[in-house]
Amino acid sequence: MYELVQVGKNSYYIESPAKVGLYLVGHEAYLIDSGSDKDAGRKIKKILEQNGWDLKAIINTHSNADHIGGNNYLQSQTGCKIYGKGIEVAFTENPILEPSFLYGGFPCKDLRHKFLMAKESRVLKISETELPQGMEIIDLPGHFFDMIGIRTPDDVFYLADCLSSKETLEKYRFSFIYDVAAYLSTLEKIRNLNGKLFVPAHTSTTTDLSDLVNINEQKIHENTELILSFCETPSSVESILKQIFDTYGLVMDFQQYVLVGSTVKSYLSWLRDKGELDVKFENNRLLWVRT
Repeated sequence: MYELVQVGKNSYYIESPAKVGLYLVGHEAYLIDSGSDKDAGRKIKKILEQNGWDLKAIINTHSNADHIGGNNYLQSQTGCKIYGKGIEVAFTENPILEPSFLYGGFPCKDLRHKFLMAKESRVLKISETELPQGMEIIDLPGHFFDMIGIRTPDDVFYLADCLSSKETLEKYRFSFIYDVAAYLSTLEKIRNLNGKLFVPAHTSTTTDLSDLVNINEQKIHENTELILSFCETPSSVESILKQIFDTYGLVMDFQQYVLVGSTVKSYLSWLRDKGELDVKFENNRLLWVRT
């Protein structure tokens, strides 16, 4: 873990729970995300020092805590700039927003921990004019609000969280998704990408995305049919969640409750907008029903 892997003339990644990309311009390093916490930041800084590289900037693909957790430490130690896009900037500068958004209210202490709430950092809105020549920003919304990927001049693509491994999908069943329609569009976009190497944050690097895209797309369709089947009978969100956890043999805790719960609500909204679900209010309960 935290091994530096070279994948292009100037492109690298650091093996970690959420892969950290690195692009080198002379002795200046641009990170793509910063790891999960202060300890990750320390390990990344050590790698930079061992190679005689200075940290120029961090490009955050999105504001989930496991991707921005090293920001605070690295920025305080080096004064580096940090870039993000759109709403992700606000979430990164105000990390309480992530658990608040997931929970739908002020998060209790069970949710105010480093896995859902990073330390704050100062962030600038990203622009390709501020980045190394030839580096491209790829819009990858769906998993989170304004998530992006990065293509380096070495033709290496860092794809953040738009793909989960087959093993992860089989274990957790529902990968976190904020906007299902946008996520499906992103899958279609990356299916057609051509590049030397693709580096998803949470699964193995690959030269061919087709199988992985198909696996993730199929899981969306499976989850959709499951939710629709539960709504043959008018059902509340809590009832749907219980049926999902029971069906898949999952164990609920506070973190899984908000991650899967938020994702299920996104599915419900998507299906409602498509006209495949309707809602009814009965005995002061909001119930979802298949049309």
